[in-house]
Amino acid sequence: MKYPLLMNKLKLITSCFVLIVSITISNSISCFAQETTQNNSYGKTLNLGLGIGGYAGYYGYAGRTLPVLHLNYELDVAKDFTLAPFISYYSFSRSYYYGNNSLNHPFKNYTYREVVVPIGVKGTYYFDDILNANSKWDFYLASSLGFAIVSRSWDNDYYGDKNYFRHGNSLFLDFHIGTEYHLSKRVGLFLDLSTGVSTLGLAIH
Repeated sequence: MKYPLLMNKLKLITSCFVLIVSITISNSISCFAQETTQNNSYGKTLNLGLGIGGYAGYYGYAGRTLPVLHLNYELDVAKDFTLAPFISYYSFSRSYYYGNNSLNHPFKNYTYREVVVPIGVKGTYYFDDILNANSKWDFYLASSLGFAIVSRSWDNDYYGDKNYFRHGNSLFLDFHIGTEYHLSKRVGLFLDLSTGVSTLGLAIH
């Protein structure tokens, strides 16, 4: 039952990747076909963000909201378009009082632990020229493709249902809309609203 669902998600992710590559090629061609008087370089930027996740997308492991750390580094690929390898992190633990005297297992606290590290690539297109935005502001749409590395464990002597937590698919596709305000030439503040985890953070150019 899960195999067709996985194949459909793989097809969707592949299609989005092809779309990103197509946009990149198209923008590369347009860069040679026209000149611009504005600096459209958005790359060489380190973005450090903090968000809240837990219920949606690949963060649907713990089933509760949790702080999520996020880091990416943008590279210019074409006019108004960047690609950014990224990594995120969150951890979760909870203790449960469990036992069964009839099976000679006394009641005690057992701890479940989980660490999720999503990695992938984010493609971003900036609309500053189209919106005729003030130089202090950047506006963009983006999508990210990735894979969540998950580590989970119970106490060694826990004998209950170790599949108590339902886990999401490791592959994920998210969409983003966001903005950045430049405090200076080197530093900015950004807000990234996402179908995965929305983040607020610092951009270092």
